[in-house]
Amino acid sequence: MTVRIGLVGYGIGGRLFHAPYLRASEECDLVAVVARSEDAVRRARVDDPGIAIHPSLTSLLDAGVDAVVISTPPHTRRDLVLEAIGHDTAVVADKPFAPTAAEGRLLADRARDRGVLLNVFHNRRRDTDIVTALEVIDSGRLGTVRGPDLRFDLDEPESLEAGLNGGLLRDLGSHVVDQALHLLGPARAVTARMVHVDTASGRTNAGFAIEIEHESGALSHISASKINHLVSKEVRLYGDCGSYVSDYTDVQTAAIRRGERPWQNRRTWGFEQPDRWGILRTDGGETVVPSAQGDYTTYYDEFARAAASGGPGPVPAEEGVAVLQVLDAIVRSDRERRHVMLEN
Repeated sequence: MTVRIGLVGYGIGGRLFHAPYLRASEECDLVAVVARSEDAVRRARVDDPGIAIHPSLTSLLDAGVDAVVISTPPHTRRDLVLEAIGHDTAVVADKPFAPTAAEGRLLADRARDRGVLLNVFHNRRRDTDIVTALEVIDSGRLGTVRGPDLRFDLDEPESLEAGLNGGLLRDLGSHVVDQALHLLGPARAVTARMVHVDTASGRTNAGFAIEIEHESGALSHISASKINHLVSKEVRLYGDCGSYVSDYTDVQTAAIRRGERPWQNRRTWGFEQPDRWGILRTDGGETVVPSAQGDYTTYYDEFARAAASGGPGPVPAEEGVAVLQVLDAIVRSDRERRHVMLEN
């Protein structure tokens, strides 16, 4: 049985990060899109001439679907998620799915009280480099991991958004914070500094350096940028027995932008080229670590199974709240110039 899904929003996120993987999943059936601009409607019809197009989430819910994916601008997501929950419809919400951790808890509590599945689209846990890094950690070859350094730089100054819900922290920051928690577990404290710039749309944060102290005692160091004309996706892991370093490309996104699609051959999708494979260094010497497979389609496979048969899904709302707690603490640390402990 496939789960009938409606995609709310057909901008860059909906068209490049959701629709291709929904269509590739054999457990999902993308049956409708909510799109209002002429450009979004045109693109949706080009990509899938037979798909139903609705002007609003209300119209989509009235038509009937099993689940919805909310891929609209950040300031609109909270109310749309609440509307879907109120309709007892399972939800995937783009990150960040709420403006603060308190608002995120409200959404998570509302979904739990109504028995509705709510997941957050932290798809970059399934980036090829992160999947490979997690396999290295799980192999035990590094011993006890003391922490990762995560660096994610894109040359996309035009995509940096200003405003209360904009900024790099809530964009790339949401991803790398979630990756750090995924690799090393819950956070207990944060120290951070952010770089702020003035744009035509207002002042916003455009860079950051973050240290996360995990409950395990491990330390994650995170940085990112979009305005420095730099493209880098580096992972460094340090452990008692050595180190692991990779500098992968943004494999899946690059393939999508080239016009490739995951349903064309899921078996070969999401592998890094051998010349960029990471290096494990231990007392035994250097070892090249082959790329594991990254595939965002697996997110939707898992979500569909949870929507159909029960279970928490790939990224339950509570895990999205944990990311928001760290983002809130980062803002406070930068503002107050101090180490911030997270509340339990």
